[in-house]
Amino acid sequence: MTKSAEPSAPDGTPGAAPVRASGRSAGLIAAGILLSRIAGLIRVSIFAKFLGTSPYASVFSAALRMPNAIQNLLGEGTLSASFIPVYSGLIERGEMEAAGRLAGAVFALLLAITAALALIGIALADVLVSIFFAGYGEEMRSATATCVRIIFPMTGVAVLSAWSLGVLNSHRNFFLPYVAPVLWNGAMIATLLIFGTRLGERDLVFALAWGALAGGVLQFGVQLPRVLRLAPELRVAWAPRLPAVRRVIDNAGPAILGRGVVQLSAWLDGFLASYLFTGALAALTYAQTFYILPISLFAMSIAAAELPEMSRQAEARTDAVRQRLDAGLRRVSTLIVPSTIGYLVLGDVIVAALYQNGEFTPSDTLLVSLVLGAYTIGLPATTATRLNASALYALQDTRTPARAAGLRVALSGALGLGLMMLLERWVVRAGPLGLAAAPTGSALADWRPLGAVGLALGTGMAAWLEWAWLRASVRTRLGQASSSPGFLVRLTAAALGAATIGRALAWLLPALHPAVTGVLVLGTYGGLYFALAYLFGVRDVVAPLGALDRRFRPRRGT
Repeated sequence: MTKSAEPSAPDGTPGAAPVRASGRSAGLIAAGILLSRIAGLIRVSIFAKFLGTSPYASVFSAALRMPNAIQNLLGEGTLSASFIPVYSGLIERGEMEAAGRLAGAVFALLLAITAALALIGIALADVLVSIFFAGYGEEMRSATATCVRIIFPMTGVAVLSAWSLGVLNSHRNFFLPYVAPVLWNGAMIATLLIFGTRLGERDLVFALAWGALAGGVLQFGVQLPRVLRLAPELRVAWAPRLPAVRRVIDNAGPAILGRGVVQLSAWLDGFLASYLFTGALAALTYAQTFYILPISLFAMSIAAAELPEMSRQAEARTDAVRQRLDAGLRRVSTLIVPSTIGYLVLGDVIVAALYQNGEFTPSDTLLVSLVLGAYTIGLPATTATRLNASALYALQDTRTPARAAGLRVALSGALGLGLMMLLERWVVRAGPLGLAAAPTGSALADWRPLGAVGLALGTGMAAWLEWAWLRASVRTRLGQASSSPGFLVRLTAAALGAATIGRALAWLLPALHPAVTGVLVLGTYGGLYFALAYLFGVRDVVAPLGALDRRFRPRRGT
């Protein structure tokens, strides 16, 4: 950090100094997230092989959502908004003993809350499933409740893992907390490989639930020694009346409310999907795996790296916060724009490469790619929202993001319900006919109703409202962002050009295995995008290449 204004890059790019200052941290976070996401994709691919879009695939997806709701309420998002700014501020002022007391008190508070919630979840599993997945038949409700009872204790461990992440990030230790989920995914991968061919679908999802619980314990356990080493002053004690703890609790209230309305949206999607065809919830989950990947890998890595730094500077220099935000938005655009275009133009190639095997048919690929495309409409808005929210969290404003999230959820629910009802009347299947209308009540083999696409489309459209609100709020607090008008246009042109060639290549290739086709098409698309963007004058695209960034930065920029 510097006391004077952050300098521009030699090419005049605003905010380039913050990029260099936080580039290594964001790179470490991205590397950790990439490894954990690769493990997650492998897990989901193996899951799809054994369960496809069968009813028991939806059972496990539903069961995992219930404890995940609590994890999302109290976990990384809430702690990033409430705990990291206060804890990082204490560290910046050199108040290490106070920081240790704060971390220990927050740990004790989270442990008590999550333990109580886990016990309640286990006791009320049948009731919760009957409420939130009322459209399920008796067998599916019973199986889901059993999975919930097994998985729910994982909630507390996952929240404590998020606490570890908050402590480690505040001490500028980024890689470990983001790579730790590899162990969670690894435990489930091992479970699927060991029992996938030995158990029926019902027993397999029960075994997988135990694997998820074991993985959660491993994820927290691998972080704890590093936490204790970096924060030797940490003392676990019940002290909710400490002033710093009160500030965390005050900030957490709106953050939890904001996360709560987001979870309400997820629950609403699950509730509505339970009334669609039996594989609808699984199709949503498969698509979300891809949709969340660029958000986690690009937006989250930059937002997580910048939040502790923006929190350190927020009290003295809001212009530094704005510069970091501007630079972060510019950097993430170079990767989110091609992700968006790639999902929209090459979505079926991407889905088939990972999922199309065993029980997962070409018609499933078509449905999931359409759901992914519907989600993707809101991808640029969602990623920008992450960074704008981090800037407001650094200013200890958790209320504005919560209000914006509430409005988005309301609109998403209304749009999703209407579009679901409209599109459920249509079905798709892989083949020359593609899209066709189906009479109500018809049972057509290998055809997939499109109601899940309507739910995803409502989510994608509503994301832009949340972005507009947060963007206006950030402008009010920090001033107008500095950006080049042609920057996004050139990125989009490069991505569209590369995607067009990738689409043509997919049509021209012979009947190869979907994974081979995916590697060839996506490799071509990625290489052409970076080449075209650079030729169009967008020098920012070399930043992800690390060392090449330093070589090309002195040249004329965008």
